[in-house]
Amino acid sequence: MKDKPSILVVDDELLIRDLLYDFFSGQGWNIAVAENGEKALDILHDRKIDILLSDIKMPEMDGLALSSRVKETHPDLPVILMTGYPSVDTAVSALRNQVADYIIKPFNINQLHKLIEAKLTEQEA
Repeated sequence: MKDKPSILVVDDELLIRDLLYDFFSGQGWNIAVAENGEKALDILHDRKIDILLSDIKMPEMDGLALSSRVKETHPDLPVILMTGYPSVDTAVSALRNQVADYIIKPFNINQLHKLIEAKLTEQEA
């Protein structure tokens, strides 16, 4: 990868946003964070983002609704959904929304990093 990628982290939990912000900014990545889907859409409107990492269970607009809205305007943007409440229904909905991946919390941050880099490499190919 030429430039360090930009990632948008969307999660209503401050702890998760801070953890991911600290980790990826420590890797030299450009990080944007949003605590809800509406703020995420605003950021996507204003900035170029290479990958979107969103929690599923959030108030107002959940991650599934966000991924659906994002795919309307940014069909090639890889979306990875995170959940602490995995279910077959949410996994199927995620696939229908053409998300790049679906991970379960708690996750290993190094494995998440490798997954994101793999998705970005796929985008470049």
